[in-house]
Amino acid sequence: MANSLPPARRSPFRQALGAGAVAACLAGVSGVSAQDADRRPPDIVVILSDDMGYSDIGCYGGEIETPVLDGLAANGLRFTQFYNTARCCPTRASLLTGLYPHQAGMGHMTGNRDLEGYQGNLNRNSVTLAEVLRPAGYGTYMVGKWHVARSAQPDGDKGTWPLQRGFDRYYGTIQGAGSFFDPHTLTRDNTPISAYADPEYAPRGTFYYTDAISDHGARFIREHCQTAPQRPLFLYAAYTCAHWPMHALPEEMEKYRGRYAGGYGAIREARHARMKTLGLVRDGWPLTPQAEEWSEDPAYRAWEERCMEVYAAMIDRMDQGIGRLVAELERQGRLHNTLLFFLQDNGGCAESFGRGGNFRPRPDAPTFDPMPAAEIQTRMVPRQTRDGYPVRQGRLVMPGPADTSVGYGRGWANVSNTPFREYKHWVHEGGISTPLVVHWPAGIPSKGTFVHEPGHLVDIMATSVAVSGARYPSTVDGRAIRPMEGVDLRPLFAGRPIQRQAIYWEHEGNRAVRVGKWKLVAKGHNGPWELYDMEADRTELDNLATAQPAKTAELASLWDAWALRAHAKPWPWGQIQPDNVGSNQARFVLKAGEKLVREACPRVGGTPFRVSAEVEIAGDGVILAQGGSSLGYALYVRNGLLEAAVRRKDEGTFLTAPGPLPPGRQNVGMALLRGGRLEISAGGQVVATAEAGGLIQSMPLDGLLVGGDDGGLVGRYGKDGNAFAGTIHEVCVELEKAPK
Repeated sequence: MANSLPPARRSPFRQALGAGAVAACLAGVSGVSAQDADRRPPDIVVILSDDMGYSDIGCYGGEIETPVLDGLAANGLRFTQFYNTARCCPTRASLLTGLYPHQAGMGHMTGNRDLEGYQGNLNRNSVTLAEVLRPAGYGTYMVGKWHVARSAQPDGDKGTWPLQRGFDRYYGTIQGAGSFFDPHTLTRDNTPISAYADPEYAPRGTFYYTDAISDHGARFIREHCQTAPQRPLFLYAAYTCAHWPMHALPEEMEKYRGRYAGGYGAIREARHARMKTLGLVRDGWPLTPQAEEWSEDPAYRAWEERCMEVYAAMIDRMDQGIGRLVAELERQGRLHNTLLFFLQDNGGCAESFGRGGNFRPRPDAPTFDPMPAAEIQTRMVPRQTRDGYPVRQGRLVMPGPADTSVGYGRGWANVSNTPFREYKHWVHEGGISTPLVVHWPAGIPSKGTFVHEPGHLVDIMATSVAVSGARYPSTVDGRAIRPMEGVDLRPLFAGRPIQRQAIYWEHEGNRAVRVGKWKLVAKGHNGPWELYDMEADRTELDNLATAQPAKTAELASLWDAWALRAHAKPWPWGQIQPDNVGSNQARFVLKAGEKLVREACPRVGGTPFRVSAEVEIAGDGVILAQGGSSLGYALYVRNGLLEAAVRRKDEGTFLTAPGPLPPGRQNVGMALLRGGRLEISAGGQVVATAEAGGLIQSMPLDGLLVGGDDGGLVGRYGKDGNAFAGTIHEVCVELEKAPK
């Protein structure tokens, strides 16, 4: 498929939406009459964005230009209290199946923890939207990020890839984040492909993954209408925008230059004011405290400005691509009877991805050989660009181009989540609140209105089944299928209420339940319950748990019963207090390939420790990793340089040696000292130091591996190909004192 990108803004479709030009929409090139289109079940389009906050898009108070989404909202509905699950994999599982994520086997990420709720795969006691809609006559198509399968290997198990879970066609990435200019695990149907040797897709300019998702989504709509115009279609478009790394094209980056010079506080205040004017938040809901202070350092301030400029540019470009999907539906005469949902997978991301360590300038010339066009990218963070420049991370590395891999940081995530508390991972409102824009001219009588009743991802399945006439099965091939958990949203489309008992959450021990106006929420497995009246205090600043002990106990009991029913419990780490899990040893001597389960690992939570390793370097790879993306540490070689990583409640510190290691056998190491000082050493000498902000707060959930990282990723390397290239003779981990 040759790609010819349309102009940046497509005003004709927006005018059609605004004017309600139904007849023009129905007289499309498909040849389907208006009467046939009205009798046919609606087409269903679900659009999911990645790592964005509640207030980012224009129709929810943001300053980022999103005229397409704003136009859909103006001619449809905006939900003010719709919820996701606080993280990418669980949200995708819940959205696809209409179940809570643990019921679908995806209570955490794609690692297998050998418990029913934490398999890391979309299980076979669930059915996807595609598996439900296809027997009802729908053509089923997906573009974008899948991320509900343990295996992404071409020769591995593809049983939970899109085509094996009900989709007719697929183009996208099987795993999660990656370069927008050279995405890893890029796949068409069941076949891995290189973005630079794809006979079906050759963009006129730079390959950019957001554009590729949009273009393939429009292609699938067009081809469906050409080959099966009488059949309804289902399209699931899962953008990776605006997940790190911050990658954007020059024209959008230039558009936002200078817009964020006022800093976090000014942007938050402006968003909050617009949200109150729009009616999204109440005057009685104050802003939560600001997470970061705007730097006085001009260089750091310029870096922070650029991070948000690129983030805004990414969302702008996605909005343009959504415009191409809507315009194609319009051209095919199908927009009038398309039920379209737009929502996000979690709140803004405060992870410090790519922001730690030393600044690395761009070299004057490529330092690697160019990559062959047909070479398939296998790394989440590529080692190099296609033309041979090293991919750089670190403080003050200006994001945007393909040779950078940087996130936008906690200060801007706090802005994205205006006015709420917390971020992705947590189940306070900042982690789980999403816009939901619903557009369906044939099925929604009122336009531009708000829906204030709470809703959840699980409702998308229930609503899709109801509008399509599909049958949700009780068994498939003799396997019992869990009943839907959601509620049909159609009464809300007509201004009528819905009935539900409660909505529940659990992720990494963060947990919550909402019943009516009451929400009970806690941080971590040991965190105390907090109780909030969401009508009076949706920003969660007035904890009523002590004042309302009976209500707290009632909701806690509800949550416990749900957690057992939905397989959130038993947790992978058992019922033991997390900091008491692990070995009582103070010194561990380990060999290459040795793997320790959590209960046998060094108890590094709250304890200083040192790692030393006798190795022979022959390339990149992980020497030792314990833990995952929330808590843990790793020592590894990246781009020929020794590097250490420490994860503290999702905040990552990455420290890189200033120069390459010499060949031959040698001793390398890292240390996290009392007070949070991080060191790396080579040849018995400390070669770099950084402040990690403190010790690792509690015991990591994942185990330990010598010579690789097969769990949640601690360091700046991909899940595939992180095995150590060289020889590991011995690794020693020493705690400052033996645990009691």
